[in-house]
Amino acid sequence: MTLAAVPALRPPEVREALIAYLLGVADDELIVGHRHSEWTGFAPDIESDVALSSIAQEEIGHARLLYERVAELAGGDPDALAYGRGPDAFRNAVLVERPNGDWGFSITRMCLYDHADAVRLDALAGGDLTPLADLARTLRREERYHMIYGEQWLRRLARATDDSRSKVQAALDVAWPEAEALFAAVAGQDMLKEPGVLAVDPATQVQRWRDVMLPVLTDVGLRVPAGPKQAPVPDGRHGQHTEHLAALLEEMTSVWRSEPGARW
Repeated sequence: MTLAAVPALRPPEVREALIAYLLGVADDELIVGHRHSEWTGFAPDIESDVALSSIAQEEIGHARLLYERVAELAGGDPDALAYGRGPDAFRNAVLVERPNGDWGFSITRMCLYDHADAVRLDALAGGDLTPLADLARTLRREERYHMIYGEQWLRRLARATDDSRSKVQAALDVAWPEAEALFAAVAGQDMLKEPGVLAVDPATQVQRWRDVMLPVLTDVGLRVPAGPKQAPVPDGRHGQHTEHLAALLEEMTSVWRSEPGARW
């Protein structure tokens, strides 16, 4: 059965909520995949170069599968969803659009993101909607290796030297609040619990992510940012983005925009 034929998704408000939710996750995957791809040829060693290139391809492939589900529900073309929208129409969290910076920031973001993504996929995999639950289980198998890779590098950097650990801590201070925003709810998301689309609500997802991340950080001498309240994180789920997304999309979509609809 296709998603469009599932009776529980026939109410327009439920369908729109699911479209918004899947679009946000797909946009996260596409943008973080593009950021990973920018390390090709620039990573610290050849093994990391190959690993980041492979992870980038898989993240973009996952985005494609999610865009196909969105198109199934809302109509349209998956390629147009990926390449034909302006920055204001993207629903990715701001964390993934930040420039890569140094290797330490990229690894810190990867570790936080992939652990968060695992929690999100668990919520879909535990749902009652078979087409989405099956997809989440498939993606979860590949994402597990992304999570292991990022965590291993985080541990390596945090334990290397005092200077290395301080740089990772500085990256964590910036990335942590934006990583929490990966769980920001879209409009109507509470309605997805009733038809069993998501097995876990956003607040519980955030807590599960923290419960996994805190022991990892503590074990390597890192701390969750504390102190004065930081400026609010832009709400990417509702189209609030930094100038970095526009620049990224300009580069990422240049070939597609040269001849929209072309088949290569």
